[in-house]
Amino acid sequence: MKKEQIQQLFEQFERACYTVNNIECWSARELQIILGYSQWRNFYKVIEKALVSCEASDINTSDHFADVSKTIGMPKGAQKEIDDIALSRYACYLVAQNGDPAKTEIAFAQTYFAVQTRKQEIIEQRLLDVARVTAREKLTKSEKKLSSIIYERGVDEKGFATIRSKGDQALFGGYNTHDMKKKMKVPENRPLADFLPTLTIKAKDFATELTSHNVSEKDLNGEIPILKEHEDNNVAVRKILIKRGVKPEELPAAEDIKKVQRKLAGEDNKLLKAGKEKKNLKK
Repeated sequence: MKKEQIQQLFEQFERACYTVNNIECWSARELQIILGYSQWRNFYKVIEKALVSCEASDINTSDHFADVSKTIGMPKGAQKEIDDIALSRYACYLVAQNGDPAKTEIAFAQTYFAVQTRKQEIIEQRLLDVARVTAREKLTKSEKKLSSIIYERGVDEKGFATIRSKGDQALFGGYNTHDMKKKMKVPENRPLADFLPTLTIKAKDFATELTSHNVSEKDLNGEIPILKEHEDNNVAVRKILIKRGVKPEELPAAEDIKKVQRKLAGEDNKLLKAGKEKKNLKK
């Protein structure tokens, strides 16, 4: 997400915030527009899912979802009252969690409402952390998929480890998995990918997905042809990175992904705890 887009969304959420009984809240109608939903009925379905999530957490929904009315302008100066919902920060967070993940606005909202300190730089960092964790989870799924495919084609667990290491060697310009762990000071018992920056994780994931696709399309069998395919795909991905001025083996190690996951979970737990406090939006 571009910095300019983050700033724009940040300002929109800040302007939409108002206070009821000393509690931050947002109009569901305004949130609908900010989050990119053109029709209220579609957005209301998301709110209904959020209500279910709230109930599942054993939290009183009326403390966070308050039915209110909103006056809107009509043609020729007329006015009309429509139903609205005042949403607490926690309610907004649940709405974002149940929204369309393909929407950039939803991804931003998930972080904006999870972070208690409303500072743009903190939100930007969390978005980067979420993107890295998501990329790591995606790589894990891709590697499991590849492992399953090649297992049916005569490659055992040891063979898969060799294929993956040779792929790393192709991607990192001659450094195999062990070499990169040593270079990045990664503990021997931890996966290399847990300490790679987001860009490199996505590069590995792309090469792995290519291998899964081509193993099936080309009907490859046995360790040697599949290893060659995985090497070729990593070489191809490396060429793209090099052409854009990026040498993956020279990128610095990133923070331990497990620490990042714990940090994100801690922020979510703080919001959940705040959501359970006895506060009510109703006047």
